[in-house]
Amino acid sequence: MNLVGKTIIVTGASSGIGERIAHHIAQRGGNLLLTARSIEKLKNLQTELINTYSIECQIYKADLLDLTAWKSTLGEMIQDVPKIDAIINNAGFGIFDKVEDSKWEDTENMFRLNVFALIQGIHELLPHFISNRCGHIVNIASQAGKISTPKSSAYAATKHAVIGFSNALRLEVEEYGIHVTSVNLGPVATNFFTKADPSGTYQKSVRKLMLDPDKVARQVVSNLFSKKREINMPKWMDIGSRIYQVFPSLVEKMLRKQLNRK
Repeated sequence: MNLVGKTIIVTGASSGIGERIAHHIAQRGGNLLLTARSIEKLKNLQTELINTYSIECQIYKADLLDLTAWKSTLGEMIQDVPKIDAIINNAGFGIFDKVEDSKWEDTENMFRLNVFALIQGIHELLPHFISNRCGHIVNIASQAGKISTPKSSAYAATKHAVIGFSNALRLEVEEYGIHVTSVNLGPVATNFFTKADPSGTYQKSVRKLMLDPDKVARQVVSNLFSKKREINMPKWMDIGSRIYQVFPSLVEKMLRKQLNRK
């Protein structure tokens, strides 16, 4: 799809999936509003995208854990450009711990970033999309939002929330020509696991199964401004989650070892 003339927000754009999404949007001629905590990484990415693809790219340093500051940044974006066409809510993190071993601060921050900042961004932009009677909201969720596993209770809960929110929102805004897509991913080869799994145990056990962030980004961008309900990767995990919805006890019994890899 040609994205010339489209302006798209990407959160968590300084590395991983977000960075690759920015590249694929720019390749198709789209303009970008990029956010991340690291302004230096954003500056380097901005320079590369402008020089390589001759698109417009504005950057905003934003720690989405600070919801007041994030709201202010969203206001700046709306003021800075005449029209915003889409937001890709990519920023997020996870920490893998048993509930008994978890820190409340970690749980609170996962909800603050993965859920509240995502919803806040949509809440601020929705009047803009509705007035234009178009827009696309892409929420990066997780297969963990469909199949919860040990040591991911809080993280899985945040992704359950994202999927549930996306499904309800889709029904609310379809009359305005606004699309909502949830992206449900298995493990991706990014720095996500640096924080989620410092020991490296889980990352090592699933290394051969990890998704390529560039392939994920290409899939996300190729479905922009379409009525795609969900993007599920990898395919085998999507099939597994569908079976799980029908036979949860059976799947948990048969795959107990696999589900305990963390």
